[in-house]
Parts: sequence; structure tokens; C-alpha cells
Amino acid sequence: MENILLWIIFGILIGSLGSYLLYRAIGREEEEQRAAVIGALIGAVGNLVLLLPLWAYLYRQNRPALQPQLALAGEGALSLRGGLAKPQPAIPEEAAVSRRGVHLRPLWRFLLYAFLIFMVILYLLPMYTVVTTSLKTPVEAGKLNQVWQLPSELNWESYTTAFDVFGPKLRNSLILTISATVISAVMGSLNGYVLAKWKFLGANIIFPLMLFGMFIPYQSILIPLFQFIQDIDLGGTIQGLIIAHVVYGLPITTLIFRNYYAEVPTEMLEAGSIDGAGFFGIYRWIVFPLSLPGFVVVIIWQFTQIWNEFLFAVTLTSGTDAEPVTVALALLAGGEAVRWNLPMAGAVMAALPTLLVYIVLGRYFIRGLLAGSVKG
Repeated sequence: MENILLWIIFGILIGSLGSYLLYRAIGREEEEQRAAVIGALIGAVGNLVLLLPLWAYLYRQNRPALQPQLALAGEGALSLRGGLAKPQPAIPEEAAVSRRGVHLRPLWRFLLYAFLIFMVILYLLPMYTVVTTSLKTPVEAGKLNQVWQLPSELNWESYTTAFDVFGPKLRNSLILTISATVISAVMGSLNGYVLAKWKFLGANIIFPLMLFGMFIPYQSILIPLFQFIQDIDLGGTIQGLIIAHVVYGLPITTLIFRNYYAEVPTEMLEAGSIDGAGFFGIYRWIVFPLSLPGFVVVIIWQFTQIWNEFLFAVTLTSGTDAEPVTVALALLAGGEAVRWNLPMAGAVMAALPTLLVYIVLGRYFIRGLLAGSVKG
């Protein structure tokens, strides 16, 4: 009954949203009437979400109960062949109800997939507008009231111009992201190895202090970070930005590797120590070959975070030749007379590296993230 109430509440909310959009579209100009169609579709989805589970519930309640099988407690029953049938226990009421609900499973599956498809379409709408706008001419891209329309002709010149503008910035982002990701992954691996397998005085204090760095907002350390980078003569350089991302990424990389190495059998390390391997020998020949799942998680996480980061980049490199692509995109789209096809083409180009990383390594991400979380 609680599930039915939740479905009804959800359906009312979706239907109300559709009605509100429909109301907002009434009396507006002709090109804005598309909102009425969108509102009607959302209202229709809301009505389906509201009514179908309610009908299913009423159908289930009014459907005749299944014929229960009689219990034969110590008494025989004549079979079709004239013999005694084996005693069979009575079917519990819960089992009968579950059998009656078997016929409703396809309906619930249909509703679930319909809702998921609707959410996927809703989630992909920004991507649709970015791609279509990037393929329009500057005149078409400037008509914001026609943002949902497909381009009248494909304008690939947007990508050529965007590559000329963002080419050096993409190179800066690649150097920054690859360098900071590799350094933070290796250092996090060594930190996790030490904190998981080498017990020393103060380890229980150092590890929580390192994790505390995960919860420090970027904005709170911008001024001291900027002053420190300037003091070491790395202001406005990619190297200074690499240092900032490596230091800020160490807490999460250390946590991931520490939890992963905690499940590595200590006997393996002891065997390596007996064979004469030292600290780095054990890491090189035993720990590092087992670290592939952890490195996959850290690389995906760090690559995505560093590539998409904007605040450190605009603070430390704005106005210099070391700007990454995120700063260049923001500056290009921040003017008054913006040719929107160029920022959209640049956004597509800027999103491709992280998209390729997820396509290549995405299937290993959850596997590596859960590695070491279950014993045995």
C-alpha cells in the first residue's frame, strides 16, 4: 500500500508540473508554444504514472483468490489413478498473494523502463542542444528561440575555428591532467601502501589528518595557495597548477589505495621480506602488480576532476599562456556578442577526452571501486 501511495504522489507531482508548463505557455507567442507540447507530454507521463499502478492495485485486490490446495495432515486423498496421494501442506496466504502478483511483474517492468527512458531523454537534452548548436551557422546559433531546432545545414567550420582557438589550451589541459593524474596516483599508492601495511607511531593520527584535506573547500585556500605559488616563482605556469592538483588530490587517492591494500594478505609481504626484498622491492614486485583496479579508479577520478576543474585554473593561470581549456571556454562565452556555435564546438571538443576515458576504462571503474570492500 505504501508503494501505491508513493506512486500516486509522484504522479500528482509530474502531472502538476505538466499542467504548470501548459498554463505558462498559454497566451505566449507562436514560437514559444512548443512549451505547451512539452507540458502536455509531461502531464501524460504523470497521468500514466498515477493511473496505471492504481489500476493494477485495484485489479489485484478484486481478482478472485487462487484455489488453495487442501492440506492433508496424515490423511490420504484419492488420486486420479485411484490411489492415495502424498500429503501436501497448505499454501500460506503470503505465497498465494505472491502468485497472484506474478502477472503484474511485466507491468511494473514496463513502468520502470518507461520512467528510466524518460529520465535519460531529459538528462541528454543539454547534450542535444550543445551538439546541434555547434553544427549551426553563427546566425542560426544566435537565435535562442530556435535552440531546439536542428541545423538547416551542417556547419563543420565551427569545429575548425574552435580547434584553432582552443588547440593550445587543449594541449595545456592534456599536459596538466596527465601529469597531475600520474603523480597523484603514484604518490597515493605509496601512501596507501605505507598506511595499510607499515605500522608506525602516529599512523592513526596522520591518516585522519590527510583525509581532512578532502573536506576543505577550494575557496577557503585560494589566497594562501596563490601567494605560495607566487613565492616559489610558479605563478601563471602549468607546473604551479600541477602542484595544486596533486596536493589536493592526495587525500582521495590515499584513501582509495589504503582501503584496497588493506585486503592484500600480509603473508605475501612477509614472504617477500624473507626473500630479501626491502620497502621498495616489496612494492615493486608484489604490491604494484596487484594495484591495477585501484589505479583504474584513481585515474578515472583524477582525470575527470582535474580536466573539468575551473577555480584553481582561473585563479592561477588566467591571462597567461598556461590557461587550460575550461578557462578559455569561459572567457570566450563571457562576452556580450557571442557566436554560440564556437563555445558549443569547443565544449564538445573539451568533453571528448573524459568521454573516451570512461568508454575505455568505465567497465573497470565500479569493479575497482568495490575491490577490497568484501572479505573472503
